[in-house]
Amino acid sequence: MSDAAQPTAAEVRAAAEAVKTALDRHLAAVESRSGDDDPAVYEAFNQLAAAAETYDELLYDRYDEVTPFEIPGAEEALPPYGGPEEPNALSVLIRRDYAVVEPQRLLAHAQRIEEADDESPEASNTVHGALGLLFGEYEPDEIASRHKEFGLEEGDSTLWVTASDEIPDPGEWLEAPFEQVDPEAVVCRFDVSAVFDDDADDEEDDDDLESALSPDADEDLEPLDADR
Repeated sequence: MSDAAQPTAAEVRAAAEAVKTALDRHLAAVESRSGDDDPAVYEAFNQLAAAAETYDELLYDRYDEVTPFEIPGAEEALPPYGGPEEPNALSVLIRRDYAVVEPQRLLAHAQRIEEADDESPEASNTVHGALGLLFGEYEPDEIASRHKEFGLEEGDSTLWVTASDEIPDPGEWLEAPFEQVDPEAVVCRFDVSAVFDDDADDEEDDDDLESALSPDADEDLEPLDADR
């Protein structure tokens, strides 16, 4: 960014003050919340996220610095539940990402599937064909538990549970099963991400380092057996 387009120091300072104000408002909303789905808390959260994002951008543009924290944007947060109070049906939406890290292992497994079915080896000659054979042979949960065996590596995953008044008619949504998900009908969601895992690993490493450097560590522990 050119110097002429850079924000002024006063603009960065004003953005920082806006974050402080948003923090106070968010805390006040949390302290006086009327329930788990209090819209005031949701609104304060979004305001805090927007203020923090603006400050982070201006700080970087002006000083080439970033903040040491990250607040999810409003689009990443679910709105307060607005579905039926007594739902008669539910839908479970699952997404699991995989990386094909060992194509030859995948192709070999697909070939074994074809040979067991006495079919000519055609689909197993390509990665996309092998994936089709794999997911046609095994349930998704089994693939999740055996992914390394198939040459796959787990990525992020998410599971959403949505509520509705009644179950859709058979075949009604099959052409577009994931296009009409109402965020307000989501009862709960469970996310698994390498981002969270990395954070947890960093915390564990920090704890291990602190334990190793602690002057209160037990000095009477027996030494490790070098042969083990």
